[in-house]
Amino acid sequence: MEAYKKEFIEFMLDSDVLKFGSFTLKSGRKSPFFMNAGAYVTGAELTRLGEYYARAIHDRYGLDFDVLFGPAYKGIPLAVATTMALSRLYQKEVRYCSNRKEAKDHGDTGILLGSRLKDNDRVVIIEDVTTSGKSIAETFPILTAQANVQIKGLMVSLNRMERGLTTTKSALDEISETYGFPAQAIVSMQEVIEYLYEHPYRGKVYIDASVKADLDAYYALYGAK
Repeated sequence: MEAYKKEFIEFMLDSDVLKFGSFTLKSGRKSPFFMNAGAYVTGAELTRLGEYYARAIHDRYGLDFDVLFGPAYKGIPLAVATTMALSRLYQKEVRYCSNRKEAKDHGDTGILLGSRLKDNDRVVIIEDVTTSGKSIAETFPILTAQANVQIKGLMVSLNRMERGLTTTKSALDEISETYGFPAQAIVSMQEVIEYLYEHPYRGKVYIDASVKADLDAYYALYGAK
């Protein structure tokens, strides 16, 4: 496994973003692990997070795009931090854009926050995690209703490696097939399990035999084929 992936897994643990236990997801699934990008709260954490995303976007999609779109709400700080990191690391200036949950009818009106979208804008979507693909089903029509944009890809931090809404393929694979753009992650849950199983980090074993059994049972039900 690449060193930066190990570093990112450790970064998620240090930031209390990746947890193991029992959690109910937005999709309704009961999961033995949870990834919450909302737990990145300090300047140092957001700086590092933006840099991980910026490097992953650079490596997977290049820098030939105009707008970084982060869906409300968690995508907003992700888009801001990564836009800043792209400028700092690669001297690449892109605009950040997010949506509001409700359209604003006064002042800076409309459904968008940050940059407006223009026809022919090339857009990369950034999210924390995609479990079943529901979030993209909500985001895609918002983007396409604003302008005739070209979506270059989706970048998430963790590929949960679960089946999507309508097939047994992974949510990221299903998104690619449904919407016609690639979907990538900084790291996959398979890589997290591989790195942490019976491997202590800062004196703690996060995935022991019991947790591994829960993960195996979960993926037997919801894992992508």
